[in-house]
Amino acid sequence: MGNTVARDDFEWVYTDQPHADRRKEILAKHPEIKALMKPDSNLIWVVVLMVLAQLVAFYLVKDLDWKWVMFWAYVFGSCISHSMTLAIHEISHNSAFGNNKAMWNRWFGIFANLPLGIPYSISFKRYHMDHHRYLGGDGIDVDIPTNFEGWFFCTRFRKFMWIVLQPLFYAIRPLCINPKPITRLEIINLLAQFSFDVVIYYLWGVKSVCYMLAGSVLGLGLHPISGHFIAEHYMFLKGHETYSYYGPLNLLTFNVGYHNEHHDFPNIPGKSLPLVKKIAAEYYDNLPQYNSWIRVLYDFVMDDTISPYSRMKRQLKGEVKQD
Repeated sequence: MGNTVARDDFEWVYTDQPHADRRKEILAKHPEIKALMKPDSNLIWVVVLMVLAQLVAFYLVKDLDWKWVMFWAYVFGSCISHSMTLAIHEISHNSAFGNNKAMWNRWFGIFANLPLGIPYSISFKRYHMDHHRYLGGDGIDVDIPTNFEGWFFCTRFRKFMWIVLQPLFYAIRPLCINPKPITRLEIINLLAQFSFDVVIYYLWGVKSVCYMLAGSVLGLGLHPISGHFIAEHYMFLKGHETYSYYGPLNLLTFNVGYHNEHHDFPNIPGKSLPLVKKIAAEYYDNLPQYNSWIRVLYDFVMDDTISPYSRMKRQLKGEVKQD
């Protein structure tokens, strides 16, 4: 349990990310994929139903014993909460209302954020666009762990704890790597979320609020769906930066597992990413891929050659445009 991994730095690369070039190749060969670049109106109704489901859950847990509050927070609330963060991911790409109604997407993201209990949507959008434009960019892409994370979480037990604490690191990492001035929309997101939390406390009490917050924290930590955090870009195979997952949990996560496809075509909603893979199968079938996020979590902890350092990193050149 105390074995130390061999890697002591990130994998620095001096080439551009592969997604832009592959996108050009695929569109030249399969121009019909452009027809998939349109909003997914079904996303709106799915999000509304998820918010309503959590409101019902807030009501149902208000009088339960604490052990059952925490049980349902992990078994049910965590799944809904993590799924909602990935709905917000879709909304950040304007998949709900399209690029022509960008602000509609921002307001809808704030609405989707409500049952999470923690303001998230607007800030996530700002940093996530940087992740796509500058994948692995040093000092820009906050999906890359800090040097402290790579240095400290270097044993099996520490890597396990790193997975448990993922929500904490995703919250503080932007402040360490790429702090940005707060925007008006972020303040609105904060005020809307705080007001919602107060209303839930006033209506149904502290247990409903704890269920809401615990579901968000547990769902983003040691949870099967959280395998996607590691599966997407951690370098289990040298030279491969992005990996797709084609297992059943895509049904709960808006197909975020189709991650090579998503980075190649970030303006195509998750609903249509399986069609991208089907149309351009010759580009995706032979790439490294997963069929179990639970196995990804297990391998990350138990493989002594993998750690938070197992990421490709780039020194960016030229002008950097951030959200």
